[in-house]
Formats: sequence, C-alpha cells, structure tokens
Amino acid sequence: MVSMETAAEHERILREIESTDTNCIGPTLRSVYDGQEHGLFMEKLDVRIRNHDREIEKMCNHHFQGFVDSITELLKVRGEAQKLKSQVTETNRRLQDDGKEVSRQELKQCRVQQRNIATTIDKLTHCLPVLEMYSRLQEQMKAKRYYPALRTLEQLEQKCLPRAGQYRFCSIMAENIPKLRTQIRDTAMSQLRDFLESIRKHSDKIGETAIKQVRTITHAHRRSRQEVPGAQDLVDFSPVYRCLHIYTVLGLRDVFENYYRKQRRKQARLVLQPHSNMHETLEGYRRYFNQIVGFFVVEDHVLHTTQGLVNRAYVEELWEMALSKIVAALRTHSSYCDDPNLVLDLKNLIVLFADTLQGYGFPVTHLFDMLLEMREQYGEILLKRWNLTFRQILDQDNYSPIPVSTEQEFRHYTSQFPLQDPELEKLSFPKKLPFSEFVPKVYCQLKEFIYACLKYSEDLHLSSTEVDDMIRKSTNLLLTRTLSHCLQYAIKKKNVGLAELVQVIINTTHLEQSCHFLEEFISNITNVPPDTVNATKLYGTSTFKDARHAAEAEIYTSLNAKIDQFLQLADYDWLAAVQGGGALTASDYLIDLIAFLKSTFSVFTNLPGKVAQTACMSACKHISTSLMQLLLDPEVRQISMGALHQLNTDVQECESFARAGPVAGFQGDTLLLAFSDLRQLLELFVQWDWSTYLADYGKPTCKYLRVNPHTALALLEKMKEMSRKNNVFAQFRKTDRDRQKLIDTVIKQLRNLIAQHHT
Repeated sequence: MVSMETAAEHERILREIESTDTNCIGPTLRSVYDGQEHGLFMEKLDVRIRNHDREIEKMCNHHFQGFVDSITELLKVRGEAQKLKSQVTETNRRLQDDGKEVSRQELKQCRVQQRNIATTIDKLTHCLPVLEMYSRLQEQMKAKRYYPALRTLEQLEQKCLPRAGQYRFCSIMAENIPKLRTQIRDTAMSQLRDFLESIRKHSDKIGETAIKQVRTITHAHRRSRQEVPGAQDLVDFSPVYRCLHIYTVLGLRDVFENYYRKQRRKQARLVLQPHSNMHETLEGYRRYFNQIVGFFVVEDHVLHTTQGLVNRAYVEELWEMALSKIVAALRTHSSYCDDPNLVLDLKNLIVLFADTLQGYGFPVTHLFDMLLEMREQYGEILLKRWNLTFRQILDQDNYSPIPVSTEQEFRHYTSQFPLQDPELEKLSFPKKLPFSEFVPKVYCQLKEFIYACLKYSEDLHLSSTEVDDMIRKSTNLLLTRTLSHCLQYAIKKKNVGLAELVQVIINTTHLEQSCHFLEEFISNITNVPPDTVNATKLYGTSTFKDARHAAEAEIYTSLNAKIDQFLQLADYDWLAAVQGGGALTASDYLIDLIAFLKSTFSVFTNLPGKVAQTACMSACKHISTSLMQLLLDPEVRQISMGALHQLNTDVQECESFARAGPVAGFQGDTLLLAFSDLRQLLELFVQWDWSTYLADYGKPTCKYLRVNPHTALALLEKMKEMSRKNNVFAQFRKTDRDRQKLIDTVIKQLRNLIAQHHT
C-alpha cells in the first residue's frame, strides 16, 4: 500500500517536470532515481504522458482544417512571390543599365543637393515654430488677448528665436519684441484708464444697486459677507486683472499698484466732494451716498479678488479719510435744513448707507455718532415747527368752554384729551367742557411730537432706555421752552381780556393734570416703566403751573389797568366846601368801577378759589392805593374838608362792595383790610381826632395804627395851605384863627413825633 506522503511527493515531481525548463530538469530526475518507489513513479509518469498525448491529439484534430487551409494559402503565396522576385530582378537590371549613363559629376551634384535639402529641412524644422509662434502672436494682438500674447513673446524670445539661428527675420522679430511689450503695456494701461473712467461714471449706479439690495434685508439680522451684493455682478473687472497680470509679467507690478492707488485716491476726493446744493433735496444726498458706496464696493471687490493690488491698510486709510469728509459734509449741509421730514429722511438714508458699508466690513461708528448729533438739530427743528403750531392753535382759539350737544361729540373730545370728570359725564346734553379747544389740540400735538422723536430713534441701535431718555428730554424742551413761551406769548399779547386769561388758567390746570397720562404714553411706546431708576421726569407740571401763575399775574395786572382806566375819570374838586344837609353820594366813576368789578368777578367762578380771592384782594388794594395816591398827589397842593368828605363817601362805597363778598372764600371782613390804611387816615381827619392819634401813636392798641405820620403831615400841610388862602370863613374870623392855630399845633407835634422816631 503506497503511503500518502509518497503519492504527494510523486505528484510534486510530476508538476516540476511539466513546468521546469529542460535545462534545469536534472535535479528533479535525480530525486526520482534516488527514491525507493521508482517503479511506481514510472507507472504514474506513463499515465501522465498518455493523458497529454490524448490532449495533443484533440487539439490537432481541432486545428487540422485550419492547418490545411493555411498550407493551401501558403502555396498560393509562393507563386505570387516568384512573380514578384522576377519583377524586382528585372527592375534592378534596368536600373543598372540606366545608371551606366550617369556621370560621376552629376552624381556628386545630386548628393550635394540631397545634403542641402536635408539641411534646409533641418533649418526649417527650427524656423517653422518661430514663424508659427509669431503668427499666433499677431493673432493674439489682433484679438486683444494681451496676457497670452505676453506669454507667447516670452516663449518666442527665450526658446524659439535662440534655436532658429541668426536670420534677418529673427533679428527683426527680436527688435520688435520690446516694442510689442510696450504696446501691450500701453494698451493695457489705456484699458485700465477706460475702466477707471467707467467706474467713476457708474459709481452712482453701483452704489444704488448695492443699497437697494441692503434695503431688502431685515434690519434685525446682521448681514454676513455672503449676503453682500457682489460687485462682479455690476462691473466688469477684467481690465484690472489683465493689466495687473501684464504689469506683473513685465516686472512693473509696483508701478501699476502705485498708479492704481493714486488714481483711485483722486477719484475718492472727487466722489467725496458734495454739490453745493446737496442740502436742497433728498435726491442730492442720495446721489452723494450712492457714489461713495459704489466707490468702496469696487475697492472691496478689488481687495478680495487681487493679491495685493490694494491691501486692508490702504482701504482702511482711504475709508478713514472718506469718513472724516463725509461727516464734515453732512454736518455742514444738514445745518441748512429746516424741514423735519427731510432731516428724518436723511437720517434713514444715512442709516441705510452705514448699514451697507458695515456689511462690507467698514467701521461706521462715527456715522452713528453723527446721527446722535443730528438728533439735537432734528429736535431744534421740531421745536421751531411746533412753536408755529402752538402759536397758531393759541391764536385761533376762542378761549371759551367747548359746547357739546351729543354723546358722539363728547367722546370725540375725550378721545383726544384724557378728561377725568365723573360729575360732568352725569350731566345731560347739551353741556360744556370746562376747557377750550386749545387743550385737546395742544395735547394731541404733544403726542405727535413724541411720535416724531420716536421716528428718529429707530434703527440707531439704541436701547429702549436710551430711546426713552431721548424722548423725555426732547419733550421737556418742548414743554419748558416752546410751549411755555407760546403760553407766555398768548398771555402777554395785547387785547387779551380777563375772560380769556381766566380760560387760560382753566386750560393750563387741565393740561397740568394730564401730565401723568403723557408719562404713561411715553412708557407705552418705549416699553420703559416710568418708575425706572434714573428715568427722566417730564416737567409738564411745572410748565403749566408757571403758565398759570403768569396768567394769574396778568389777570391782576390787567384788572389793575382796567381799574386805572376808571380812576382816570375821577374828577375831585379838592377845594369843595363842606355840604350841609343831604348825604353825599359816591362819584359816578366809582359806581361804574364797582359795577365792572361785580361783573368781572362773576366770571371768576370757574377759577381756583385762591386765584379769584387774590384777584379780588389785589383789585381792592389797588383801588385803595390809587385813591391814597390821588390824595397825596404833589400836584394837589390844597385840599378842603369838603373834598375829604367826598373821598370818604367813595371809600364807604368801596367798603360796601368789599363787605358784600364779591368772591366767595373770604373769612369775615378780610377784604375790608385792603382799605384800612385809607379808612383810618380819612377817619382821623373827618373826626379830627388828633389827640387820640398823638396820645396812642406807637401803641399796638392805637386806633389809627395804620396812619403814617408822614402821610398825615403831608395832608395837613395841604389843608393848612387851603385855610390860609380861603376867605370863606371871613365872617367867623375867630373860629378860623383857632382852627388855623390848631392845625399849626398838630403839624408841629407831628414833626416832633417824626423827629423823635427818626432819631
């Protein structure tokens, strides 16, 4: 039984015999003869040989027909080959026969020509590329493809011409190469100039397009560079790139960079120079901003698409210069503007301008700082505009309570002004609102002013607190300066009657009460609570209070002026004798004055109590003082007792008016105190109670405590002068002399009294 190892070894040897070259089969056969199973191996070898023979036989049988066909074809070819051999032999024989006729000289010449032809072919092989390249160069120049032309020139000069050799056309080409380079350089520069001129002319359109695209972007989202409109969509930058490449190849990149930057600086100065009438219309500002945006859109694109033609430092320097000029120009031109709507539109345009350039990476803080400066100017313009509005409202007002006949009319006015009067609402129609038309109109205009301030603060990147503070400060200026002056103007202007002044007081009282509603209104639109720490408070209360006080003072002044008009009608007979018999009656002018005061004070019923009381007290004091001044007038040098009796009667009429209480609220005989100085003086003279006056002078319980000795002395001297020159008492000479002596005695005592107290 053959082992598995022996069978495997025999199989390996058979594979080696089949695959090994016959020159190297010796070691394999030796291993067979050295083995113990030699006979067994030979049997396997015979089996393997028979297998291969069968495969060869199969293959031969398979290819036999093809072999037969090939032999048949080969036999046919042999016949044709014999014919070809015969033809070649005949051709050779004829050539040999013909060659015998050619001379040796001709053969030599032929060989020279052959060599020349070979040389020519060789030279043409080197020259043809030169000619082809030069032809290509001409085509490139004609097609204005200057950068490829430069590359062709470089290859022509460095590779093709040196290989071609020293030919005249090569020399001509070599001489033309610098000229062609200069032509390319000049042409490229010409194209660059055309490009610069084009973008100068179209900067307006470039900027307009960029700003329009920014306008469509929501302001709430910060823009990224991908959102910025591409300048390549607006301008063909290929002339810049071509010129840059050409100058770089020519080794003149620095020259090109310096030229480009110099020209763009010049253009920047032109763009930044505003038209003299730019401030007249918004379109003037818009063109100015469009040109600037267009300029920097181009520079930004050049910065990001060329390697170093302009760098960040250059662009930032250019922007700094531009920013200073822009701010200066806007400050100058905006100062001419007196239309708040134009300022507001300009502010919105500046914000859009700033947002556009900020999207390209330019810092715009100074622009927003300038907008904050313009806010002050805008506020001043608003104040002027509202000054005219307030004056017009005050001039057109009828200074009468507003009559309302229907609920609809009532709601119309209460929707304009926050009236809080439950008692008035209970009254049936028709009824009257306590204030005149100017109250709801002024209140509505205050709100309109606040809205106008709010509009300016939009898009300035301010916090709610900053906006609230800005609005409150501007509103305070409107209240304390503009509205206050307008109210003063309305109060102080000529021909303002007492009824109108009374209505002004009522109106300002209601406006003062509405101030907290204005506070709430501002808080609602700014979302800042009114009780926020450091929040600016409105000065409306003090403004309307000051106006009311001014109106009150004007009432007092106007009332006194009216009283003076009546007093000017006073025509006392200072030399009148004492009338016997019937009682004296008050002077006609005084009766008219009292009737006027009664009518006037009846209108004061709607005034705050203290105002009416003060006006009434002021009027009575003024009457008393004026009558005292009449009595002590230096022009009146003589006064009779009869004149004093008449004046006393008039004062009694005034006291009767005061005692009747023309204005409610006085306690007891408080109003009578206004006439106390005059009453005590007249009582002293009419009663001739000098002993009491002189005895009690200076004591708190003195009956004539309010009589000044100087006043008494001046009046006595006028009576003395009257007594000296009057002859009426001639028939009673002794009585007259006694009275004269008494007057002299009293005068002497008064002088001593004055001297003592003076010392």
